[in-house]
Amino acid sequence: MLVDGFNRVHNYLRISLTDNCNLRCFYCMPEEDYEFTPHSRLMQPSEIELLAKIFVENGVNKIRLTGGEPLVRKDAADIILRLSKLPVSLTMTTNATRLHDFADVLEEAKIKSLNISLDTLDADKFQIITRRDSFQKVIDNIHLMISKNIHVKVNVVIMKGLNDHEINDFIEWTKDLAVHVRFIEFMPFEGNRWTSNQVFTMDDMLQQIGKKYNPIRLKDDINDTAKKFAIEGHQGTFAIISTMSAPFCSTCNRMRLTADGKMKNCLFSQKETDLLSALRNGEDVLPLIQESIASKAKELGGQFTKDFEKIQAEDLQNRSMISIGG
Repeated sequence: MLVDGFNRVHNYLRISLTDNCNLRCFYCMPEEDYEFTPHSRLMQPSEIELLAKIFVENGVNKIRLTGGEPLVRKDAADIILRLSKLPVSLTMTTNATRLHDFADVLEEAKIKSLNISLDTLDADKFQIITRRDSFQKVIDNIHLMISKNIHVKVNVVIMKGLNDHEINDFIEWTKDLAVHVRFIEFMPFEGNRWTSNQVFTMDDMLQQIGKKYNPIRLKDDINDTAKKFAIEGHQGTFAIISTMSAPFCSTCNRMRLTADGKMKNCLFSQKETDLLSALRNGEDVLPLIQESIASKAKELGGQFTKDFEKIQAEDLQNRSMISIGG
């Protein structure tokens, strides 16, 4: 098992396949003309498989593939099918623009759950946020996945003044569609121009939701990052990920591998551990993984506290969201 200094067992690995993406969401990607990592510096399919096996042999039972957009990699299908043979729950976070091309792969890999990023239900605003005209394709692919009995969670980053007024529209969407919406507080990363006054907190969200609905609190699993709710008569549910106002670090079980093979023991960790170079040099990777977990900070990468109003984003040392992999 991989256990840190605060007795947290880490059994969940998030693997970024690429820092490339076919959308250009401003809060994730700093610039339109972003310099992506050269293919030679990315983990190759066999390397991803080898590193994943090491983690699995040491207690990991859940793997999530992320990006950028993982499905823009030409060898994404190969990677998905390789990892599907491991004794883990395999899932993925995607922007859904290419899911129709991978429906058979997901079925063969027995993927039962997907997280899909979608920050608005307005087609025009989608184009403003993503700088791409792909809204209908995303909506169609959400319906396609649900029709194939895949559990679809829709991740919505809520930003004050941008899409906070759409919260109840998303909840209304869950009435007749078995989609599970997760509202996420806006988080600071390199280049995303974060300021504390853009954060629409969990309390803000619940207050707005309460004007129209009577949410029913659901039971959370021990390692859940989201507080889950239901509305009577709705096929879907909603949840809130309160990273900024009410962090959930005390039960964290997550580790991250960036697309260039660096291990991060926290989304906000300043330090990274280069597993890919060690693997290519024939070194034993396990001690590096264990050392990374042992050095994990108590909360929020040791860079800030839940008093997010005091955060100076320019003082944080971290990658952009697209480079981390979420």
